[in-house]
Amino acid sequence: MRHLITILLISCISIVYAQKSPDERLKELGIELIVPTQPVANYAKAVRTGNLIYLSGHGPTKADGKDIVGKVGKDLKVEEGIEAAKRTAISLISTLKMELGGDLSRVKRIVKVNGWVNCADTFKDQPKVMNGCSDLLVAVFGEKGKHARTSLGTNALPSNIAIEIEMIVEVD
Repeated sequence: MRHLITILLISCISIVYAQKSPDERLKELGIELIVPTQPVANYAKAVRTGNLIYLSGHGPTKADGKDIVGKVGKDLKVEEGIEAAKRTAISLISTLKMELGGDLSRVKRIVKVNGWVNCADTFKDQPKVMNGCSDLLVAVFGEKGKHARTSLGTNALPSNIAIEIEMIVEVD
């Protein structure tokens, strides 16, 4: 009987949580989006074709506008890499919100996330680092935030940023 009550309680909480908007979830998580940065060259931060938005590679921009830099496994610990991936997800969501005219509830699905971790040659925990991004996307978008993903290590990224992530999103 206790097991059944526990399952019902979890189901009710899940239903209530699923009904919250991405903006409400961001607020609950204490996350403030940033003002999206401008492209640094001749490209667009986001391109929409049909019902898909392709977000260009974003880096780990902090609230103060500075990037998290360094190689994971050399200059940064795994936990710092995870935080860099989370900051990159916040940057991606910020650009996505701007592209959607401020309405994140138009997201139908986070389809694909590709991440490159700036890391030492012997570093092997790129997927663990990328979980910082993936976990935040699921926390903000619920089931719609679950996505296909690629996690790669690289020997260098622009301006020595710790991680670069691009994303494909299906929208209404």
